[in-house]
Amino acid sequence: MSVLKGVVVSGMGNFSYWLEKLESFYTQKTGLRLFPGTLNLKLEQAYSLPAQTIRLEKEEYGGTVSVSMVPCRVFDRPAFLLRTDANEAGAGHHPKNIIEIATDIKLREAYQLRDGDEVEVHI
Repeated sequence: MSVLKGVVVSGMGNFSYWLEKLESFYTQKTGLRLFPGTLNLKLEQAYSLPAQTIRLEKEEYGGTVSVSMVPCRVFDRPAFLLRTDANEAGAGHHPKNIIEIATDIKLREAYQLRDGDEVEVHI
């Protein structure tokens, strides 16, 4: 198991939009009812996804964006690192040293996290 360490940064706030439309797909793929927001972490180094990921393909829901999901743990909670294909290719909204973590609760609130706080993610 590898450990990623990053600092909390503000995100774009658009996961709630996508989750509202695709909640059943995310729940089926992850087994969790995800909170409509992600925790964004800035790593010191770029991070590339492992070869094996859970995939939500754009063809499955008739959309234009495919997403990889990597099971992980944060604060010993089951969670998922989410990344679009465009972000993985270095052509998306986030550079490869930004990771997005989704779980069933609002992590910022539950753990009183603020921008700049360090968080460990166990992959």
